[in-house]
Amino acid sequence: MFGKKELLEKGIKFMLYALPLMFIGPSVIYNAFINKQNVWHYLVLAVGVFLCFLAVYFLFKGIKSVTDAFFNHE
Repeated sequence: MFGKKELLEKGIKFMLYALPLMFIGPSVIYNAFINKQNVWHYLVLAVGVFLCFLAVYFLFKGIKSVTDAFFNHE
């Protein structure tokens, strides 16, 4: 399927996708809790939670790809 180098690059790419999401997601959640009087409170909160879950997904997928590249799991 992939060689070691390609699998390692793919894993690092997934972790780089997760890095900004780890900061954006909690910031959006914080913004939702600060603006409770706003009509869009629940929508902004849902977007923030989704971004946090997406960050965790990309992080675990990246870690799995990197460990597969190191330990030659096929």
